Formats: sequence, C-alpha cells, structure tokens
Amino acid sequence: MAELIEITDPDDPRLADYRDLRDVQLRRLLEAEHGLFLAEGEKVVRRALEGGFAPRSFLMAERWLEGLDDVLAGTDAPCYILSEKLAEQVTGFHVHRGALASLHRRPLPSVAEVIDGARSVLVLEDIVDHTNVGAIFRSGAAMGFDAVLLSPRCADPFYRRSIKVAMGAVFALPWTRLPEWRGALPELSAAGFTTIALTLADDAVPIEDAVQGLEKVALVLGSEGPGISPRWQAEADRRAVIPMREGIDSLNVAAASAVACYLTTRALESNA
Repeated sequence: MAELIEITDPDDPRLADYRDLRDVQLRRLLEAEHGLFLAEGEKVVRRALEGGFAPRSFLMAERWLEGLDDVLAGTDAPCYILSEKLAEQVTGFHVHRGALASLHRRPLPSVAEVIDGARSVLVLEDIVDHTNVGAIFRSGAAMGFDAVLLSPRCADPFYRRSIKVAMGAVFALPWTRLPEWRGALPELSAAGFTTIALTLADDAVPIEDAVQGLEKVALVLGSEGPGISPRWQAEADRRAVIPMREGIDSLNVAAASAVACYLTTRALESNA
C-alpha cells in the first residue's frame, strides 16, 4: 500500500520530480539524470503501470485518491497529497486530469528486439515536436502497427506531453532509437522490410499502390519542416504520397501518419 503523505510546502524536496514541468530543458536534464518519466491522468498512469513501469511516487489532490485506490494499494511508492492550488504552484500548470506519477525508465531494447516478428514498423526521422510524436504513436497503435523506430534526434516519446497526447500508447507499442542514422533504412531492407518514404518527391506513387503485395513494411515519416532527408529518400525502397485534392499538397505529419497507417494496415491484411 502506498504511503499517503500530505504536503503543504511547495519547496518540499520530495516533490523534485514534479517541479516546473513546463520548462522542457529542465525536464530533459532531470529525466536524463535520474532515468524517470511522468504520466498524467488516471488512464495514462494505469497504462504505464500495466506496461510494467515501476513508480517512484504519485502526486494528486485528495479528491482523486478514490479513483486510483486500487493502483495505490498495489505499490509501496509514496503518494504526495496536496491541494490543487499547491499542485499548480509546484508543477507550473493546472493538474486538471487529477493525478501525476513519476516512474522509472527502462533500458531501451535493441532494434533487432523491437522488429522481431513485426510486419509493420513506423520509422521517424527528426520529428522534434512532442505532440506530433505522441500523436503518431497513438495512430500507429490504433491502426495495428507493430513497432516504432526513432532517429537519434527525434523528440522523446516519454516526455509528459508526448505520453499525454498518445494516451499511453507509448507504453504498449514497442519502440527504440536507431543507434545510427546512416544506413538505417538499408538495414531494415536487409531484415525483410520494404521501406516506404512518405514524400512529395516527383516519383512518389499513391500509397495504396506502394503497399500492394507487400508482407513487411517500414513506413518512413520525416520532420515537420523539410520532411525526409535526401539521403533517406534516396535509400528508401519506395516513395509514396497521400493523394489530395488540388490546392492542398500535404498534411501535418501527425495527420499524415494516421492516414498512411490506415492504408498500410488495410493493404497488409489483404495481402496476408
């Protein structure tokens, strides 16, 4: 059973994991140094624990205790109880979803472990917006993709905003970072995947055509501004585009991922 600890001082050192959550640079430093991440909201906290992540502590107002009483009954991690006004003072924002949890990260698996047995993989190149990363994870999980691979410069899927937007999908969908950007796509091709770059390149074909007849697909998405790098576009086995009406040439990468994941999954099911 979690120990319930009432907090009245916003400077209490036991709240260090939760302090100034809006400062991205400070959060990155803290999370890298201590190997932690934060989950916000009852559903997301539950999904993190169901994903096997061990809690360091919980933070919530008293009125949210009942909703998580079964979770708190199954852990020895402390639960800090404080007023909603004080919680906002500590975190820097209104904790409107009621609860926060600080959890231990686990070592990332290897690429080979993540793609083992997978038929559909999302490959993200330098997508730096946490909201987009979270939305892509959510789309991939919803459409039945098996795994996600991230280039070294991609935003952290375990940053609080990413987790929140993904509604905990980052805990269910296997993922890891590519240790090397160079050569990543040829290595996936050698592992039996057809790599398909979503791009506006002149030789891009409609994605419905690009995925027909394939058994294993690695769908490549590029950064918010320039898109996929010239190197990865050249190294991809195929280049594909989402056909659109005249006057609109592209979608936000998160929206594009949902459409592309749906079409890819439908094609793989028909190919099986």
